[in-house]
Amino acid sequence: MSKYKLFLLRHGEGNWNKENRFCSWVDQKLSEDGVKEAQDCGRLLKEQGYKFDLVFTSILSRSIQTAWLVLEAMGQEWVPVVKSWRLNERHYGSLIGLNRAEMALQHGEEKVKRWRRSYDITPPPIDESHPYFLEIYNDRRYSTCDVAKENLPRAESLKEVLDRLLPYWGSTVVPEIRKGRTVLISAHGNSCRALLKHLEGISDADIASVTLPTGIPVLLELDENLKPVKPRQLLGDQAKIQAAIKKVEDQGKAKPST
Repeated sequence: MSKYKLFLLRHGEGNWNKENRFCSWVDQKLSEDGVKEAQDCGRLLKEQGYKFDLVFTSILSRSIQTAWLVLEAMGQEWVPVVKSWRLNERHYGSLIGLNRAEMALQHGEEKVKRWRRSYDITPPPIDESHPYFLEIYNDRRYSTCDVAKENLPRAESLKEVLDRLLPYWGSTVVPEIRKGRTVLISAHGNSCRALLKHLEGISDADIASVTLPTGIPVLLELDENLKPVKPRQLLGDQAKIQAAIKKVEDQGKAKPST
């Protein structure tokens, strides 16, 4: 029997999502379409009668902005928003800033898919010569983390995302859910996928085929042990959701230049 409801949300489309680039820890705002996705998500949740008690986000602007827009559309701006780097997107290392389709053309679709979707393959690490290294590691937000800046990731597999996310989940999010609070996690494709893997017991192989489109809320109904009592529900127009999933999956396909 369902005891708790948990909502996961991949932020609305960011500017680099639109350009099909690996965004990762580079701080990007939502695109115009991303703003609309977040607002539409909030309206949908309001129409369905949901009310949040607490929202968790990463410390990246696109995650925070999505949470604000959702709450505004729901008329629930007062709901507390708690931020942590542990909900950040996966760190894509030296791939940050590169175009996925161009990478697929250069390295092959299968290799890019393994970099993007596999559980335990870590991309090449970022180093100080990378054009976005200083933009990330000189950002003041990373001096607020619960680990020293020099110990923050330089690249991550999905497994490593889960490893840094789980302590926060257990110490901070779970106690709020157990209090009976309805929680929204407004995060990123990979931090949400990592949490889904943990909660649903998805295998290392099967997680590669789990795709979350931007701006689509995912409802998990959990029992007293925080185990799902039914399959996850992607809320909204199912035909549009399937089209959005295909769009995400096609990002890693090679597109020859014309």
